[in-house]
Amino acid sequence: MNEAVNEEYDQFKKSFFQLTGIDLSLYKEEQMKRRLRAFGIRRGIMSFADYAEILKQNRKLLDEVLNRMTINVTEFFRNRPRWAVLEKKIRARSSIKRSLNIWSAACSTGEEAYSLAILCMNCLPEMNFSIIATDIDQKALESARQGKYLEKAIESLAPDERKHFVKKGYLFEANQQLKNKIRFMQHDLLRDPVPGKFDIIVCRNVLIYFTDEGKKVIYHKFGEALEAQGILFVGSTEQIFNPSSYRLHAAETFFYERI
Repeated sequence: MNEAVNEEYDQFKKSFFQLTGIDLSLYKEEQMKRRLRAFGIRRGIMSFADYAEILKQNRKLLDEVLNRMTINVTEFFRNRPRWAVLEKKIRARSSIKRSLNIWSAACSTGEEAYSLAILCMNCLPEMNFSIIATDIDQKALESARQGKYLEKAIESLAPDERKHFVKKGYLFEANQQLKNKIRFMQHDLLRDPVPGKFDIIVCRNVLIYFTDEGKKVIYHKFGEALEAQGILFVGSTEQIFNPSSYRLHAAETFFYERI
């Protein structure tokens, strides 16, 4: 039984790659299977073979599956103490560079990218910086571009951070000055080339969902994308083993520097 399911899933991965270009073999298999099964049961899809056939014919359902696969759990200034460390590193970087390029990778619905913009605008108001924020999930990106959040989402922000949002009905929207600092674009961390060279890359609480092989692919890309002495900021459970193989070294807890 398990062997048959595994064969079905292998065929599903091949079909899914043909449809989307996304290689599921680089995502942790059991986690992905659970997500797909939970979604499929609610839609009456009982096998991966059925999944493959249905997704070929139903673009709307395929979009829903892509949205379901992604991990859209985020918040402003998640793990606040680490952002204080990032601020120090940004200040140090700004003392040797006139402008900073920042990549918020796997940005989800935008909270991290807007946090980066707020941090830079508040701590170094004269500094020139730009942020590219990427995600594989088009729906999440559409939400991020709108920059509209419930009050609960911004209630932890300090007054000088909250000032960057304008209340519109029940929602709080990032002001245009904040939005102008960020360019949102669709990007697959595994498949697509890096979108530039960066002083800072922030990618947190995402790589835990990839296989070790998938992580290696992405870490090599991050090493390639960082400028000399550039900083990579990762999540609390995402320690990089043997960082030198990616031309990185541990700078501080959750922070790596390009060699």
